[in-house]
Amino acid sequence: MKLTINGQTKNISNAATVADLAAQFCPNRKSIIAEINGAIVPCGQWDKTILKEGDAVELVAFVGGG
Repeated sequence: MKLTINGQTKNISNAATVADLAAQFCPNRKSIIAEINGAIVPCGQWDKTILKEGDAVELVAFVGGG
């Protein structure tokens, strides 16, 4: 399936849900936010949100600083 992930087009074969994709691209990040086609997906919905061909996905990690 072809997705645009953080602005780059990628062919992804084994990511059916937002949770699957986040596990592949941000395995050690707990403070990330997912946006699909301009809409933020609450983390409680990641397992239920099915990705579709052509979706634009943004995975954004929060980092602390001071």
